[in-house]
Amino acid sequence: MAGLISRLRRLRHSDQAVAAHVRETLTQSLYASPQSLVIGAMTSSVIVVVVAVISDRAAMLACALAILVVAGIRIVDALRLFPLLSKDRASCFGGKRQELLYRFGALAYSGLLGTFGFLTLIGTDDGDLQLLAVTTAVGYAAGIAGRNAGRPWIALSQLCLAAVPLALGLFLTFEPLKAVLALVILFFVVAMMDITLQTYGVILRATVASTEKTALAEHHAAVARRDDLTGVANRTAFRERYEAQLEALIWSEESERQGLAIYWLDLDKFKEINDSFGHLAGNALLSGIARRLDEAFGIDGIVARLGGDEFAVVCAIRDKEEAIGIGRRILDLVESPVHHDARHLNVSASIGIAIAPADGTDADTLLKNADLALYRAKDSGRGVMRFYEPVMDEKIERARDLAAEIQGALGRGEFYLVFQPIFNLNGGGVQSCEALLRWNNRRYGQVSPGEFIPIAEGNGFIVQIGGWVIQEACRTASQWPNGVTIAVNLSPIQLRSANLRAVIVNALAASGLAAERLELEVTESVLLEDIDGSLGALQAINLLHVQTTLDDFGTGYSSLSYLSKFPFQTLKIDRSFIADLDQSSASVAIVQAVIDLAAKLGMRTIAEGVETAAQLAQLRRTQCDAVQGYWLSRPIPASMVTTMLAGETPNTGCRASPGASPS
Repeated sequence: MAGLISRLRRLRHSDQAVAAHVRETLTQSLYASPQSLVIGAMTSSVIVVVVAVISDRAAMLACALAILVVAGIRIVDALRLFPLLSKDRASCFGGKRQELLYRFGALAYSGLLGTFGFLTLIGTDDGDLQLLAVTTAVGYAAGIAGRNAGRPWIALSQLCLAAVPLALGLFLTFEPLKAVLALVILFFVVAMMDITLQTYGVILRATVASTEKTALAEHHAAVARRDDLTGVANRTAFRERYEAQLEALIWSEESERQGLAIYWLDLDKFKEINDSFGHLAGNALLSGIARRLDEAFGIDGIVARLGGDEFAVVCAIRDKEEAIGIGRRILDLVESPVHHDARHLNVSASIGIAIAPADGTDADTLLKNADLALYRAKDSGRGVMRFYEPVMDEKIERARDLAAEIQGALGRGEFYLVFQPIFNLNGGGVQSCEALLRWNNRRYGQVSPGEFIPIAEGNGFIVQIGGWVIQEACRTASQWPNGVTIAVNLSPIQLRSANLRAVIVNALAASGLAAERLELEVTESVLLEDIDGSLGALQAINLLHVQTTLDDFGTGYSSLSYLSKFPFQTLKIDRSFIADLDQSSASVAIVQAVIDLAAKLGMRTIAEGVETAAQLAQLRRTQCDAVQGYWLSRPIPASMVTTMLAGETPNTGCRASPGASPS
């Protein structure tokens, strides 16, 4: 008995320490088998009513009526909650309030049964009625130990309320045999209490283990659906949640007045951030943007990182005007600088937008349409958004396919170089050749540089491709005479790439080409975007004794200021001025002014785009240093350049030496 009392004390403390979710699970177990509760309540109630009617005593009839009322309430309560639990809708369960309701009903019913047995023992002399009342109460008490062991205080209280009044009634008959039976019932109560406590211990351990396992599984499921870097939803979670919201929209009666907009984002020049400042900076930028988007749209919508620098935002909208407003807000959030390592990292975003159900009713169609709209946005410039339109042309499909093809083109050996000779107007010979990149794709054949180079710049592969161009150009030029240089164009992303210097040094070392024979060309647009960064990169190039050329001079803004700031050795006059040279006196004046200015600054000049003999003659009169263009030679393979330098003129569209007057 002392051991039982000690266990009851420990039970009080341990039950209070049970976690809330474990307690709720144990409370739900009270309703797990409503059949046993219904059968027990109905059978015991029927027996009580029969005994009360036969005894014809008012107190017993009143007690029996109360038992019937409480039994009915408990049956309704059990049948009401069981469907919620069986259909995994436990969130609708009342928790602590429901436990109190069950406790009240269980204790009331047990107390009434015990009271009815007590009234039968002291109010009638009919042994059969006494036997029915006693066995009914004892049988009910026996069932309690197992059924309600999940909440042991309820089970123990029911045992006492049902059995102790019986023992008291048996003692009050003052009959020896009934007194013995009373003692047996009390020992029975003690034994059943022990069984209840043991059963509770087993149930508690099993429940805790089950909830821990469930919690661990839910944690793993959440981790598997969360992007490791940014913490927002990953592609898997995005697809699941997007399809669920889409299905809810389609079946909603409000779908005609509502829409679900998906915003597909691609960060502009993100790879340039990675290449210039390293992956840690890139990761900080992605995390910062994801956090802003999630704070703005994550509560009512979906924010996900789909991979790389691609994000998706899904929001419910009322009309297109609201969709436009959300798109502008996303652009503002992305363009706001992210602070990292004492730097301000800046990017913009291109956004493609598709709206359900107008643009599709299934996830695959909508995602495809948003992707098409994204390519239209990227094709239109940076920092813009575009809505999907059914008339999206084949250009977008082709651009997307080329972007996928360009990723493996270098490894497949699809890129190659051709070379356009640059002729010295003073001596007439070839002083240099410009390396021009060409792409012969396995699916599309020859692809224009004007088409694939912007794509390569957009997805960042231009850095890798440009590195290969420098290496290949140096290797080819190393086989030419020492007086002939090689010119290579640098993209804006290449110029600001952190490994540009290493690429140049390695290319020169591997080929054995003298640094002075390599010329790197940049356009004015590069200087406009980042003056300080461009100046530092050009100075680093010149420190290697590699020459630099300002290409397309005259087409940008504040061109004269560049000549005093940047260390160029050569100016290339844009073809737009050369085209009108034989027809426009203004063009002649501009070209002459550029050549005179360059000469005073100690720079050489090259005129590109020479296509007629008259243009060539005019350039000779302006004292331009060198020329290139279709009139002199189209771009040709390296083998033909070798032949030309050896003193032969292959049949490739090359004209006679520009040093002599044309016939």
